[in-house]
Amino acid sequence: MLISFSRATALAVVLLPCLATAAPLSFEAALQLAARRSETARAARAGLLSATEAAQAAAQLPDPVLRVGIDNLPATGPDRFHTARESMTMKRIGISQEWLSADKRAARQAAADASVGRERVQAQVAAAETRLQTALAYLDAFYAGETLKLAALAEHHAHEELEASRARLSSAAGSSQEVLAMAGARGVAQDDAAEIRQQQNAARVALERWVGVQADELMPVGELPVPAEEAYVAGHATVAALQRDVDVARQAAAVAASKRKPNWTWELAYGQRTGYSDMVSMGVSIPLPVAPGERQDRDTAARLALVEKAEADLAEATRAAGAEYRALASDAERLQQRIERYRAGVVVPAGQRTAATTAAYRSNHASLSALFEARHAEVVLQRKLLALQRDLARTRIQLAFRPLTAEVAQ
Repeated sequence: MLISFSRATALAVVLLPCLATAAPLSFEAALQLAARRSETARAARAGLLSATEAAQAAAQLPDPVLRVGIDNLPATGPDRFHTARESMTMKRIGISQEWLSADKRAARQAAADASVGRERVQAQVAAAETRLQTALAYLDAFYAGETLKLAALAEHHAHEELEASRARLSSAAGSSQEVLAMAGARGVAQDDAAEIRQQQNAARVALERWVGVQADELMPVGELPVPAEEAYVAGHATVAALQRDVDVARQAAAVAASKRKPNWTWELAYGQRTGYSDMVSMGVSIPLPVAPGERQDRDTAARLALVEKAEADLAEATRAAGAEYRALASDAERLQQRIERYRAGVVVPAGQRTAATTAAYRSNHASLSALFEARHAEVVLQRKLLALQRDLARTRIQLAFRPLTAEVAQ
């Protein structure tokens, strides 16, 4: 009953945003929804739980072995297969235990703990990848909506200018060529808006794949903190995972090296004879490594080679992460400069041109086609500015969400 109530409560928390579809979906809410419903992250958490449970038994001794048997049972003659006629026949019961030294158990425990650490990082990587893909999908859907607003504005301008050209034609102040040109311009604007709506629908479907709800309105992303290069490289998913691979390889090599010293096995047995004294046997089994250079040492050398391989992979991944950070940071800086320069040098003058052309048209000093051209040019330039802002936001999201952070580590 308690489990069912807990599941119902968790389901209500996940579906709560769906009950208020009128409210816009925020960036942080989208990330939280995606984190709750990510099956990849759940699979990684299950792997971590498995490794944690396995690590609990890593330093334990092997199970003792119960030994039961009959020694010296006659196989021929009149007493064959009789357990009570021959004085040498003995019923035996005993127990044996393989003994691992404290150093070996510590090495096995360290190897198990390293595996737990690797699975923990894999869980963090899965959570970080979910956040990154959700953030990118949210960004695409948001900017598709902003682009649609500009396309709808261009469509509205084209409709107004078509109606104005028809009015001018009816008053003999315009021409049929002007009406046809405005009609064609409206058709182009309508088709452009339809294409943007199609792109917006695809972006919303991609976002719904992560968050599980349909969002009619999205809130702006806001400013994202950009980490320093050192923090980015240290927290990069590939670097963090390979660092744990190095730890696992080193501990596996330590376990292999400990096998050069064999495990002893002690045994204690009690034998019962009919009509004679019972017997007690004790013994120790000691494996003899007659060729450690051909067996144990080669196993250790193989493990050490894997350590070197893991270290080389880590070094290469660290270099790649550093280069990736510098490329993204450079792109972000240049995009920011382009946006500022484009806004001041292109978009603002285009707005001023539109205002001046509108005033001239109202005073009959500019043609309708000139007004349409000015409005259309301004909207096109605003869409290009929006595309630059989207590219900048995508770059900053990659800088902010690729490295593992404290949020995904929880």
